[in-house]
Amino acid sequence: MRHRKDGFKLGRLTQHRWALFRNLLVALFRHERIQTTEAKAKAVRGLAERMITLAKRDSLHARRQVLAMVPDIEVVGRVFGTIAPRFGERNGGYTRIIKAGRRPGDDAPLVLLELVDRVETPKEKERRAEKKEKAPKGEAGASGKRKKKEKTASASA
Repeated sequence: MRHRKDGFKLGRLTQHRWALFRNLLVALFRHERIQTTEAKAKAVRGLAERMITLAKRDSLHARRQVLAMVPDIEVVGRVFGTIAPRFGERNGGYTRIIKAGRRPGDDAPLVLLELVDRVETPKEKERRAEKKEKAPKGEAGASGKRKKKEKTASASA
């Protein structure tokens, strides 16, 4: 049986869908991490894995196949030059999906699609250090609520 073997349609026409996939692949390989909806990330994940596997072959034919899906020569050079060698010993599972909450406008589930062995930038390290230094959630929120209640009680008295 071939139930549900059709792939991800995402409510788009074929040309629009493939353009979306190409753009997401270019962004993923350029930045090594993108934020998108869960459905788009799941649709692109397999293509990204296939592109990295092709790049590990490092042949002219593989380069042309990747260039057919990733229409940016600079990004294709990066995939073959830095990304594929990084995953030389790995036999798959080059990407991960991390849930990132919901989008405010339409409540769509957002995720981070990223390469597994990506190098962290100094800005990201600073942000993570700042998050650790903040006060625990319970302390700041509870005391703030109490102060507001105290102010309103004293004002009414």
